[in-house]
Amino acid sequence: MVNPTQIKIAFIGGGNMASAMLSGLIHNGLEPKNLLAIDPSASARDLLITKYQITTQADLRSSKSFLHSASLIVLSIKPQQMQEALNELRTVLQEFSDCQPLILSIVAGVRLGDIEKYVGNARIVRAMPNTPALIQKGVTGLFRGKSVNEADVQLIEVVNHAVGHFVWVDQEELLDVVTALSGSGPAYVFSMIENLIESACSLGLTYDQAKLLATQTVIGAGELAHQSLESPSILREKVTSKGGTTFAALEILREKQWGQSLQSAVIAAAKRAKELGDEFSQK
Repeated sequence: MVNPTQIKIAFIGGGNMASAMLSGLIHNGLEPKNLLAIDPSASARDLLITKYQITTQADLRSSKSFLHSASLIVLSIKPQQMQEALNELRTVLQEFSDCQPLILSIVAGVRLGDIEKYVGNARIVRAMPNTPALIQKGVTGLFRGKSVNEADVQLIEVVNHAVGHFVWVDQEELLDVVTALSGSGPAYVFSMIENLIESACSLGLTYDQAKLLATQTVIGAGELAHQSLESPSILREKVTSKGGTTFAALEILREKQWGQSLQSAVIAAAKRAKELGDEFSQK
């Protein structure tokens, strides 16, 4: 088993998702001295130092010593920054003739083959986390390259367990579906909560009352669906009495084709995730 206290991890990029992973890792016993964040933004570095007391650097070349001994390098940057970062990483890694570090990419759309093409490294895992990782309630989709061994898998699972749940997929293109479902999914839920609150306020509740009722309903229903052996459709039927209030509400949603619209939204997001990968591959 991997001992979390002995892992050294370098994050290339210090944004929200990197911060979420750092928070979870420290909460699970990883010492701040074993964590490094590389980000050109001084404000981002200062924030990470203040929150987590970790080491930060402005560029990869200044981080060579840590990178050489790192258990894992996490790519946590925006897709448009990926090409420049990978070129810099390749230059640094070429100086490490004695090791081939494990790389975890949480960059949406960029495929394993393209990362390998730039850095010359086949020990790569792609991940698609989501923003509830900020409170260690996230869920992450994972896909591994062919050169990733079982020890690597254990390390990746320890890291991702620190921010919530995870699921492995056996085809890389399925990460586009994960991106559309759970990666973008919080935005769908936030939109639903937003509209639940607005409708309740229009009927007389205060904002605070409506927010509490809406958010706790989503939390409770989600946990019930997670724990129950029954399908969501059966759970929905149990709440719905013909002619009752829930029935009246669901009839409106059916008339507006709410379910089909949501499915179309997920399909559109998956298509866009694939397009992002295609666009990067053509660079």
